[in-house]
Amino acid sequence: MKKNMASRKDPDILDEYDFSDGVRGKYAQRYREGTNIIRLDEDVAEKFPNSEKVNEALRYLIKHPPAA
Repeated sequence: MKKNMASRKDPDILDEYDFSDGVRGKYAQRYREGTNIIRLDEDVAEKFPNSEKVNEALRYLIKHPPAA
């Protein structure tokens, strides 16, 4: 017998959302292993249109570190 989800009404979940085919914990293991998402500040993000340009700049700095 399925649980009655109406008793757990969440204002953020609308009635038309259908999670009947959802899989609980589908990405849990991947999440536990960690992520590599990095958030750039707005002023920095304006200078880099995509992740390829960010990686290009970082690779350049790795090969040519600034003098201390």
